[in-house]
Amino acid sequence: PALHTLVVMDAAAAGDGVLSLDEVRERGRGRDAGELESRTHAVGAQDIATMVYTSGTTGPPKGCILTHANVRAAAAGIEEHKFVDGADDLVYLFLPLAHVFARIIQFVAFEEGTPTAYWGGDRDRIIVEVATLKPTLVPSIPRLFEKFYTLIAAHNPKDVVQRATDVGVRVRQLERAGEPVPDDLREEFETFEASLFANVRAAFGGRLNYAVCGGAPLGTDILRFFWACGTPILEDYGLTETMAVISLSTMRDVKLGAVGKPITGMQVRIAPDGELLARGPNVFQGYHGDAQATAAVLVDGWLQTGDLARVDDDGFLEITGRKKDIIITAGGKNITPTNLENDLRQSRWISQAVMYGDRRPYPVALVTLDEEQILPWAREQGLPDEIGTLSRDARVRELVQADLELANGRYGTVEQVKRFAILDRDLTQETGELTPTLKVKRAVVYDKYADLFTELYGEGT
Repeated sequence: PALHTLVVMDAAAAGDGVLSLDEVRERGRGRDAGELESRTHAVGAQDIATMVYTSGTTGPPKGCILTHANVRAAAAGIEEHKFVDGADDLVYLFLPLAHVFARIIQFVAFEEGTPTAYWGGDRDRIIVEVATLKPTLVPSIPRLFEKFYTLIAAHNPKDVVQRATDVGVRVRQLERAGEPVPDDLREEFETFEASLFANVRAAFGGRLNYAVCGGAPLGTDILRFFWACGTPILEDYGLTETMAVISLSTMRDVKLGAVGKPITGMQVRIAPDGELLARGPNVFQGYHGDAQATAAVLVDGWLQTGDLARVDDDGFLEITGRKKDIIITAGGKNITPTNLENDLRQSRWISQAVMYGDRRPYPVALVTLDEEQILPWAREQGLPDEIGTLSRDARVRELVQADLELANGRYGTVEQVKRFAILDRDLTQETGELTPTLKVKRAVVYDKYADLFTELYGEGT
């Protein structure tokens, strides 16, 4: 009710109650500089800096109230590791600024004097933009790196990619440790360097020091591959409620599959049920207009993250699942669906995968097809290049089945998906199944496709 004016980038959208950015700048030129300076000095550390909404994966988005002190603490925790350092570096931001991860990276870049390039809005041009801009840092969500990996896997045999990964990771490990690389291993590495690794680095522009991945776990196979190529991906962890950061991986202190160590000033502990609790100067003040929800997550100064985690003997934090996502089968077995879902998304043919199985005898899944991969394949096979038709085609089902069996093989029998259905379209933000950062809204999918899940258990009418 207090909102009276919107400021938009596009002048054409301006109108009643809406100002263009140019109009705001023009108004500012007429203001007394002393007045603006006094306003700036009047702002205190505990004043509200921003309100950022959660992604809404488990319910309606909630407005997180973040103070200037919260923002500064998060920025300081990142800045001390010098992910960017001055004008010679360049950040490429694919994430929307509605995402707190993008927001804090942008603030850090500003403070370090590092230019930032923003995604142009066309998903089909992301790879072109990255190659053209030649960034030194690319912060993003797993989906960007999954798509890169899928593209590479589509043009190289699986056994070649796997061997290249194993060789590349081993050589990088030896070099980081300052140990000699055996001649035969070096020779094999140089072969992959010429045929694969150099091309991957070129696809990222050739200057990438590292990428930073947050928002969701990234498959270990993908992490290992990019490290092998010399384009390391560092996983971090945080929530909107912590201004995006709780822990960070750095080039000096990294373990693949872990999300680093807590930033300076941040304390973590594991509750008896395995939930990660966090306390520190960047933890938010509460949810706007929702005292009940605030009280539920801020208990004695500790933020209840909702994530299941463990801390290893070296102090690295590992996220093992999401409490609300846990599937408890009819036999009482606990299953973390995100692990197998992430493996399925590495398939060349699969765009999204959603497991289901709470209080059921076994897990099932809905999958969607990756149009960029399946449509060209369909044309080569003389099949209709229409997703709805392909989703019902037996040959397409065989492709998905083969990759499902490969993913299932990594898990125990009770965790394996026994049956699946292929949807006739992808999940999207526009149709309400994905958040702005492309995370699946599990509850929405469960509700929207309840009948289809029922049919997978042979209970359809």
